[in-house]
Amino acid sequence: MTTIDTREALDVKIKRVCDVLRRSNCAGALQYVPELTWLLFLRFLDEREELESADAKVQGIDFRPSLTGRYRWSSWASPTGHHRKKLQSGSFGEVFNFLQHKLLPHLHQIGSRRSATPRQQLISQIVDDVQETQVDTEHNFLDVIDRIDDIRLDDISDQHVFALSGAYEGLLLSMGEKNNDGGQFYTPREVVRAMVHVIKPKIGDTVYDPGCGTGGFLAQAHEYMRDLPNLTTCDLQRLAEATFYGREKDNLAYPIGLANLVLHGIDFPRIWHGNTLTGTAVYGQLFDGAPTHFNVILTNPPFGGKEGSEAQNQFPFKTSSTQVLFLQHVIDKLADGGHAGMVVDEGLLFRTSETAFVQTKRKLLEECDLYCIVSLAPGVFTTAGSGVKTNILFFRKGKPTKKIWYYEVLPKERERFTKTAPLTSEHFGEFFRLLSRRADSDNSWTVSMDEIKERNYDLKAVNPRRKTEVDSRTPTELLAEIEMQNAELKKALRELRGALKHRHRG
Repeated sequence: MTTIDTREALDVKIKRVCDVLRRSNCAGALQYVPELTWLLFLRFLDEREELESADAKVQGIDFRPSLTGRYRWSSWASPTGHHRKKLQSGSFGEVFNFLQHKLLPHLHQIGSRRSATPRQQLISQIVDDVQETQVDTEHNFLDVIDRIDDIRLDDISDQHVFALSGAYEGLLLSMGEKNNDGGQFYTPREVVRAMVHVIKPKIGDTVYDPGCGTGGFLAQAHEYMRDLPNLTTCDLQRLAEATFYGREKDNLAYPIGLANLVLHGIDFPRIWHGNTLTGTAVYGQLFDGAPTHFNVILTNPPFGGKEGSEAQNQFPFKTSSTQVLFLQHVIDKLADGGHAGMVVDEGLLFRTSETAFVQTKRKLLEECDLYCIVSLAPGVFTTAGSGVKTNILFFRKGKPTKKIWYYEVLPKERERFTKTAPLTSEHFGEFFRLLSRRADSDNSWTVSMDEIKERNYDLKAVNPRRKTEVDSRTPTELLAEIEMQNAELKKALRELRGALKHRHRG
């Protein structure tokens, strides 16, 4: 086997799998990423448990694998597997028959047994919505699992052990690009990374995302905490099993989020499946034992959603706005002294015409220190299928806000970010240099609470140093310019018609 020593090399292997899926009835990312998710998860679960079994044997302790016999990947999916050979030696269709009538039903029910381990519960949730493979033929399906089997943890160099999670995140980005609300699948990683580095979660903190989607914030927080110095074995176990908590409503995003977090090294992601705002659970067992309040909250709740009375009745300030209800939820779930980073759209900041918006922002400022608002130029979420202008709120619970430091992240010499010129880490360079001092600059300024109250809690970022260009032309001058442009257009059309006429005669 060839060692996979670069992210690019791993991307090639993943792409080879996706190429087969695309030709096999899974044309778009919204079809092939979920299919790849559960197969990739079973592949690496099997390899991880092989390593754990070997370690347990050396230590002289018992090890109970999550899946046994013919239900293990190495038996039914690997080209050298005993059950795979048995299936292929039979009549055509035996592989699909085993998959639909044996394997998937077994995976569905294994997590509901009384003796089920947390990992078995996790398996059932990741495959819960999978009733059959989306791949069109048995030949193509075997090609898919052969290519997945060829991606081995043993072949990935230690330097690039987390390249797999990075490659998987690239697939999540492709889902976001194809979806009108791509933010639910993929928040730009530079935004997520910057938020985590502002919050600086530490060992012992509980980290929560009430709308976790595919798990980007929790995964990035785990990477940050995993790299902290002097970690003990107990610290690593705590990171893997009892640090990261989330809630997710979307049936497509939920299993993908679980698998994504496992691939990032979180053995037991404690994700609650259901509607965060109504409190209605689809499956809550993975969340058992979760604290009532959290030290760190990182989130990007849905933009523009509308909620009914069932959700509104859970909150003191009632509104149909999903974001406003999420903000109330975040404030309530943040522990005293806890630290939060939250992405919101521009409308939440400037709207003062609806009472619930004003009341919620007032609650935020009275119960928390909203010490920083980062204004992101339009286009940051373009790669994730959304053009909404966004801001990041940073606040700590326990003390009221006295002043707010604003920072405006702008592209160089442009009005907005685009797919070909996206947000990068360099755009946060000055922000991090100024953050500790909350210093003023051409891109940063401070607003007092007195001014915020005078504006009726309008929190929109308006840079006082930004010069607004005013068109000073008179109506007569504007009409003259329009007439001149029309004349030039007519001349160009005459010349074009003449050239076409001449060409036709020739």
